[in-house]
Amino acid sequence: MSEATAKTRPKLKVNQQDIVPAEPLRPELDDCCASGCTPCIFERYEDDMERYRIRLQQWEDKNAGNPLNK
Repeated sequence: MSEATAKTRPKLKVNQQDIVPAEPLRPELDDCCASGCTPCIFERYEDDMERYRIRLQQWEDKNAGNPLNK
């Protein structure tokens, strides 16, 4: 996660039973082997991000009324 993302994302309070989904780490450009792998680490990252967005939205919907997150 970039520093900019970490600074702009609101800090959400949760109980130990209901943890906020963790954002996947973006691979560095140097992490790619450039050999045409299928799937490429960047494709896997995009897939992971899509799953993360879904899980985060589900978590936010579930915790919308939580007074700790106001």
